[in-house]
Amino acid sequence: MLDALKQFRPLSVAQLAARLKPVKNVNKMHEDSFTPLERVALVITDHVGTMGFFLLIFSWTVLWCGYNLLASEVPSLHWKPFDPFPAFVAYLLISNVIQIMLMPLIMVGQNLQGRHSELRAENDFEVNVKAEKEIETILRHLEFQNAVLITMLEKLGLSQDDAVAALKAHGVTAAPTSSDSLPSIPRSP
Repeated sequence: MLDALKQFRPLSVAQLAARLKPVKNVNKMHEDSFTPLERVALVITDHVGTMGFFLLIFSWTVLWCGYNLLASEVPSLHWKPFDPFPAFVAYLLISNVIQIMLMPLIMVGQNLQGRHSELRAENDFEVNVKAEKEIETILRHLEFQNAVLITMLEKLGLSQDDAVAALKAHGVTAAPTSSDSLPSIPRSP
């Protein structure tokens, strides 16, 4: 019987670790893969999507339009409008050029973020597979230990019921075996 148990012995933790690939830091891998131009695009797109950038554009618009509106409509100020009201041609040109330049940069940033998301998803899958193998190894260890204990009981001439009764006599209770006897877990609404 002992020979039969030896052939079913599960992998040790060291054997399992040797078989599994180490977990990769995909964030570092992704960051290391950037070209210098991609780094510039990321810096710009990271700053464009902030409230600071919005406030900068908003302030620039208010100052530009406010100065030119007052200079065009209030001659007593003696200000010279450089982009007269109501056309604001220079303002529209500059703002359209900024928009045209930012669109491809934002798309580059989104592509890089998409690549990063794919790497993270692949890494999550690898970690889940590794965890599944580790859990399977633990379950095999438990089954092996259970078989060893049953073999020991049989060698001692005891039944499983006798062993459970002896444990209860010493105040040790077995874990519930059916889902009906498990305590209910309160669920949050």
